[in-house]
Amino acid sequence: MARSKEFEESIVLDKAMRLFWEQGYEKTSMTDLVGHMGIHRRSLYDTFGNKHTLFLKAVELYDQQISTALAAGVKRSKTATEALQFIVGFLISGEENPASGCLIVNSTVELSARDADMNNKSMEMFAAEEQLFRDIILWGQQDGEFTPQYDAGELAEYVHNVAVGLRVIAKTSITKEKLLRIANLSIQLIAK
Repeated sequence: MARSKEFEESIVLDKAMRLFWEQGYEKTSMTDLVGHMGIHRRSLYDTFGNKHTLFLKAVELYDQQISTALAAGVKRSKTATEALQFIVGFLISGEENPASGCLIVNSTVELSARDADMNNKSMEMFAAEEQLFRDIILWGQQDGEFTPQYDAGELAEYVHNVAVGLRVIAKTSITKEKLLRIANLSIQLIAK
C-alpha cells in the first residue's frame, strides 16, 4: 500500500525555489535540498523526479509568482508610464530578495548555454515579459504618452533589455538611486 505524502507539495517547492534562488543550480546539492525542504530524499525523487526537474518546476513557480505580481501592478496603474514605473520599481526593489537578483535571469546566465530546457524556458519567459512591455508601450502610444516614432515591439525589446540589465546589476552594491535613475531615463527616452 502506498504511503500518503507527509508534506504539502507547494510549500516544499517554494522552499526549493528559494534555495535555488539564493545559491544557484550548480551550488545547490541534493543534500542541501533535502535539508532545506524538510523531506526525505526518496520523497523528493518520488514527487519531483530529479534535481533538474525540481529546478525547472521551481523556476516555473518563480515565474508564476512574479508574473502575477507584475500583472496586478500593471492593472492598478492609471497610465502606461505609471505601469512601466511600477515594473521597473518592482524589479529593482520589490522582489522579496533583491540581493539574490532574479531567479530567471540568474538561471539564464548560469545554465542556458549548456541546458536546452533552461534555454527554452528563458526564451518563453523573456518573450512573455517583452509582450507585457509591448502591450504597455502600445497603450502609451495610443494615449500619446510614448513616441510613435518606433515600433512598440522594438521599444519593448529595448525596455526588456534594460530591465534584464537592471536585475543583473541590482545584485551588486550599486545604489537604488542609481538603478532608478537608469530606469527613469529609459522611460523618458521612449516618452513623447
